Parts: sequence; C-alpha cells; structure tokens
Amino acid sequence: MAVIWSVTSTERETTNNGITAAHWSAVDSEEVGDDPVVTHSGSNYGCCSFTPDHTSEDFIGYTSVTEAQVVGWVKANLGVDMVSEVETSVASEIADSKAPSTAYGVPW
Repeated sequence: MAVIWSVTSTERETTNNGITAAHWSAVDSEEVGDDPVVTHSGSNYGCCSFTPDHTSEDFIGYTSVTEAQVVGWVKANLGVDMVSEVETSVASEIADSKAPSTAYGVPW
C-alpha cells in the first residue's frame, strides 16, 4: 500500500479564520496470510505551524479549506526530505512487525 496522510485537527485564529497549526498523521498497513490474516501497520504523527496572511490572494480560510490542501501545506512545511523520512519510518515499522528482532513469551 501507500502511506496515507491525513489531518487529525487544526488550530485557527478566530479573528480571520486562518489556520495556524495542523496536527497530522501518516499511516500504512499490510495484510499477510490467509487464515488468520495478520495486519502489520506503521504510523507517524506530528504538528506543523503556519503563519496565515489573510490579506494574501492565496489565503484560504478555515471554512473553505480542504483536507487535501492542508496535507499539501504540511508536506510543504516538512519538506521533501522529511516527508521521505516519515514514509520510510512507517515502512520500517511494518517491516519490523513482519520480521521482529525481539520476541516475548515463555518457553513452557
């Protein structure tokens, strides 16, 4: 699958409805096996801050913005390298879940 980015919450200025922060998550999962099916998942989350300029032509207020636009802002804020690191981290969690380096239990 591919990492799915979403916005879990935003913070905004009540005076001009400019979004000042976006709390985001990046998740992915992979199902393995037939009976039983085991789901291996990975996730990452964070928050990005913004300084909205409500006088700009490009300003999009809280009531008009879409999740896709805010995800775009988050990714632009993080930068290409950090987006890649987040997605690599999610993939690593899945790989580690599928082939763990540590096991728990008792031998009896």
